[in-house]
Amino acid sequence: MSKSPQFLSGSEIRKKFLDFYIQQQHKWLPSASLVPEDPTVLLTIAGMLPFKPIFLGQRSPEFPRATTSQKCLRTNDIENVGRTARHHTFFEMLGNFSFGDYFKEQAIAWAWELSTEVFGLSPENLVVSVFQDDDEAFAIWRDQIGIPAHRIQRMGEEDNFWTSGPTGPCGPCSEIYYDFHPEQGDDNIDLEDDTRFIEFYNLVFMQYNQDAAGNRTPLQNKNIDTGLGLERMAQILQRVPNNYETDLILPIIKTAGEIAGIDYAESDEKTKVSLKVIGDHIRAVVHMIADGITASNTGRGYILRRLIRRVVRHGRLMGIQGEFTGKVAQKAISLAAPSANALAESAYPNVREREAVIMAELQREESRFRKTLERGEKLISQIIEKVKQAGETQISGKDAFTLYDTYGFPLELTQEVAEEEGLTVDVPGYQAAIKRQQEISQAAHETIDLTVQESLDKLAEHLDGTEFLGYTQPQSPGKVAVLLVDGKSVESAEAGTEVQIILEQTPFYAESGGQIGDRGYLSGDNLLVRIADVKKESDFFVHFGAIERGILHLGDTVTAQIDRACRRRAQANHTATHLLQAALKLIVDPGISQAGSLVDFDRLRFDFNCEGALTAEEVQQIEEQVNTWIGEAHTAEVAVMPIAEAKAKGAVAMFGEKYGAQVRVIDFPGVSMELCGGTHVNNTAEIGVFKIVSETGIAAGIRRIEAVAGPAVLDYLNLRDQIVRELSDRFKAKPEELPERITSLQQELKASQKQLDALKQELALAKSDQLLAQAESVGEFKLLVAKMENADPDALKTAAERLQQKLGESAVVLGSVLAEGKVSLVAAFSPKVNKEKKLQAGKFIGSIAKICGGGGGGRPNLAQAGGRDASKLAEALETAKNQLQETL
Repeated sequence: MSKSPQFLSGSEIRKKFLDFYIQQQHKWLPSASLVPEDPTVLLTIAGMLPFKPIFLGQRSPEFPRATTSQKCLRTNDIENVGRTARHHTFFEMLGNFSFGDYFKEQAIAWAWELSTEVFGLSPENLVVSVFQDDDEAFAIWRDQIGIPAHRIQRMGEEDNFWTSGPTGPCGPCSEIYYDFHPEQGDDNIDLEDDTRFIEFYNLVFMQYNQDAAGNRTPLQNKNIDTGLGLERMAQILQRVPNNYETDLILPIIKTAGEIAGIDYAESDEKTKVSLKVIGDHIRAVVHMIADGITASNTGRGYILRRLIRRVVRHGRLMGIQGEFTGKVAQKAISLAAPSANALAESAYPNVREREAVIMAELQREESRFRKTLERGEKLISQIIEKVKQAGETQISGKDAFTLYDTYGFPLELTQEVAEEEGLTVDVPGYQAAIKRQQEISQAAHETIDLTVQESLDKLAEHLDGTEFLGYTQPQSPGKVAVLLVDGKSVESAEAGTEVQIILEQTPFYAESGGQIGDRGYLSGDNLLVRIADVKKESDFFVHFGAIERGILHLGDTVTAQIDRACRRRAQANHTATHLLQAALKLIVDPGISQAGSLVDFDRLRFDFNCEGALTAEEVQQIEEQVNTWIGEAHTAEVAVMPIAEAKAKGAVAMFGEKYGAQVRVIDFPGVSMELCGGTHVNNTAEIGVFKIVSETGIAAGIRRIEAVAGPAVLDYLNLRDQIVRELSDRFKAKPEELPERITSLQQELKASQKQLDALKQELALAKSDQLLAQAESVGEFKLLVAKMENADPDALKTAAERLQQKLGESAVVLGSVLAEGKVSLVAAFSPKVNKEKKLQAGKFIGSIAKICGGGGGGRPNLAQAGGRDASKLAEALETAKNQLQETL
């Protein structure tokens, strides 16, 4: 019989863990910030992240052992928060680490001692897992710790093998699980059953290095990385059904409940989910703001804003509308934050120190989002009215995306409002729109093949980085320092071979900072290599090309010549991008910042944070301002200086970009000054002309301007001229007459459509009269369930309403297959059917439509629905008939 573990508070668990490892000569380190030093991740997502440079061999450890309580934040499973027992955004990971010191035997022994003696967990309640091939760990658990073999589970690579990426340190894992129901026995143990088991301690044994081919070789210095989830251990020791009801989160939940006038313990499941989401997210945002993150539409600021908005939305679901007197919150969900502050201050004092900042940021965002929701609610009312007038039953994915993208209106809220109106939302269409925008927002660039990377890693020890001469020299000699074919180092390559080349020095610009790499040639005695692209990897410029003539040898000295016409185009577009950002700040908002860019030979693209779309007038003013600066012939001043000096002078830096101690500043005095390593014109007059092609939204709060500059403008105008000529020929009109001609054709088409709709209505009415004979008597009512051929939703609705009126006290259900293979359904019930038989047309036809894979609703006397599966229409009508016969 297993004994109940000792009750410990969350603070006590944290302290006992750290004290235990301090006694084992581990150096205690305070938690790192949620804003990591690692530029590859937005937030600290794991306890080991602050030690990643040590594990990767990039930094020497200052001590052989360490222990921490690390605050972490992940949003990859945000939709599961509040719905499962253990999913969170913010969590604390207790860890002990060894840097080439102790290994498996000691790590396992201490983990077991901590679990059973310090935390008092009964061995009968513990099960462990090991990697399927890790016989060493299995033997330690079985022979030294004494765990029965049948309670040691071998798991596959997906569950029990850790890697730092495609290449680098890696190793097997061993995990300790708590068994809530050992009385169920040891037969067929399933660690995936989270109603019985919870994994609380993970031990990672870093013992291999993995290369690009997947080969693993033993590391000279083996490391230990462990993680014990504080919230999970609290659930175990406090004997509660989920992490949310521990003393780490429940006080926040209770505070939120008090604000809403709700008792968590007495709430239904839906309300409990909202309270759990609030408890989790408030905890997360308090720590994010304390670590210096502010809400924005980019990067980690966007994550903060998203979490706050989810808190506000779930508060609204419980009636917390967010009342403010001036800037002071009266009944607002942000008032739950002090509970989170109080829980955190003993371990994380910066939370209390920044309490005023936390409250101000939360209340500002809550107030702002409340206004956003009010605007969105007006638009969704218009969309619902449009959908109903069209006789449809579903809000399109495009409209749902517009609500989210333009107004920050969450999909879940759109679905909730739609459901109240008897409508559904095209979720696949919404997701497709999201995916399209994500694809658009990602820069279309290739990455160096891992085989190339591996070859460079091996060669880097013997080479210096590439010297870039291209700011001042379009042509220069260069010695071939590295020659790769298919990612492998070779001594020579002949005509027809695709190669990757590193020169000791080069005039070719390598893709970076949004600007694509140069094109051009490498030449020598009877040698010609066409260079199609250049990419930067560490300090090396990798030239991608194909040998068109001759043989290229490692060590050859070649003449490197860039394509000057392409370079001039790139320079014009890059400088135009700087002028564009300056114009946006001047005309729209000084707070606008860059969120991404692309500088190509034939176009430029600039992404920036902005709450709403630019007006046509603003777009025109921006274009005119840029062209004014071009015409004023501003000369570029380029200087290299310390980054602090550059920022002090007002140079604009790209968010998320990593800069060295010395930076290159591109300054067009009085116009624009930015940190930039790209190539630019010497004088703005060299650009010639600038033309905005489009301004669109690509994500919530992110806008994109696409434009052309310099010689690319002529290409753009020639294409437009060609299109106008073709339209003029087709419509037999002069270019200036085209708008009027097209408007006239649209009006004619609209009139024809109206005539067609009227004819369809007349035809439907004629067909409906023929259906009267099919009506049958059921008690004192008439019942008509029938299919109408070739009737659109409007015609079907008109016919059903007319038939019901002609039949008197009756129930009419009509169905039709639409041209696109979809189904339209209508129900029309008389008042007596509504009152005496308690039949509501909306609810009834909505349930019938589900048979055809759809849904819908409407008024009690008249309602429409739709479906996607026309093959099920006969079954749906038969079901409707049987149900109505039985009820009537």
